Amino acid sequence: MTVERYIRIIAGLFILVSLALGVEGSPVFVSKWALAFTAFVGANLFQFGFTNVCPLGFILKKLGVPESKLPCGA
Repeated sequence: MTVERYIRIIAGLFILVSLALGVEGSPVFVSKWALAFTAFVGANLFQFGFTNVCPLGFILKKLGVPESKLPCGA
């Protein structure tokens, strides 16, 4: 797997977990403030789309995860 794929998987997981922790009807509800983490992840994904700079991407590259060599959609 590549850096971009890990970013998508981890961001999706963080969003699902923070929604489970922040929605009052959830059996694992903690606080509505958990939804702030959802907004933080969304904002990071938004700026990553424009700047192609992602803190998680830097960490994954340092850990030796390969970058994609194929253009998007290939």
